[in-house]
Amino acid sequence: MAKSFMQMAEDAMAQVDGLSADEVHKRSEQDSNVLLVDVRDAADISSTGLAAGGINISLGMLPVKADLELPEEWREARLQDRSRPVVTTCQIGPNGAIAASLLKDMGFTNVHYMEGGMEAWKAAGLPTE
Repeated sequence: MAKSFMQMAEDAMAQVDGLSADEVHKRSEQDSNVLLVDVRDAADISSTGLAAGGINISLGMLPVKADLELPEEWREARLQDRSRPVVTTCQIGPNGAIAASLLKDMGFTNVHYMEGGMEAWKAAGLPTE
């Protein structure tokens, strides 16, 4: 049976725990190994900025950048440790949840998504770049 985007997002949210923007910021401050991945297209970053210390990898490229079997030059080195704490985000949350679910399917053991996405980060007054 075909699924809508929101059905896919709801399935992802049921598979991966979400964290508030404040909790993501707190964890990032306490553990420099926490990796915040913004999965929006680069052109969409300007609306809120990128969370301070975060990286941008579009949702479409995330499985390529996180794959351990593709050539090393195609990968993102910061996504090679499956136990590294990773938090995914997007504009308002659903794509972040889908990205976190995808990483979980790829073997990541400590992955979350940011509830409310970068809109929540911005509303909380947290730092951006």
